[in-house]
Amino acid sequence: MLQQFIDGLRATSAAEFVSVLAGLVYGVLAVRQNRLCWVFGGLSSAILAWLAARSQLPMQALLQAAYVLMSFYGFWHWSRRPEGETSMPIGWWPPRVHLAIAAAIALATWLLAPWIATATQAAWPRLDTATMFASLLATWMVARVRIENWLYWIVIDSVSMFLYGAQGLMFVALLYLAYLVIAVFGWFEWRARLRLQGVPAA
Repeated sequence: MLQQFIDGLRATSAAEFVSVLAGLVYGVLAVRQNRLCWVFGGLSSAILAWLAARSQLPMQALLQAAYVLMSFYGFWHWSRRPEGETSMPIGWWPPRVHLAIAAAIALATWLLAPWIATATQAAWPRLDTATMFASLLATWMVARVRIENWLYWIVIDSVSMFLYGAQGLMFVALLYLAYLVIAVFGWFEWRARLRLQGVPAA
């Protein structure tokens, strides 16, 4: 396993390196609620869409392409922050909403994954599909400044790290490890900001 990891790092392409670097910048800027995060996120996702397609992760490729589109919305929405404010107001959803979301993702995965397995060369059809749906939702939550997005990303980044590592994209797997750390930090950072808003913490 260690040798596979070392060989994967040696095989890292320039495109993979750029996507990782842009992705790290995105994560840091997102925690700080800097709208430029969406520019770097869009660049990273465009490259990752190509890499995922080459690595038999079709749903991840589709997901990354959706991220590119979402980056335009995120930049626009974060540009509409109230005048004089340095950050967007943070909100959160009640637990019943997340229970409904979990059920919807499970059902969508159950329905779509068998087709993905037969229609494509997906290496991990169920994980790939479930991660795609959860990631789309979590990205929307970031754009809408919902604090729970970080909890979603902790789970998503853990699964994505495994998916990319299993396909030999070790540098991208390291990116998702960094994303995981950023997500933990982002959760605590946004909770602190939420308290400053006078809103009970999620």
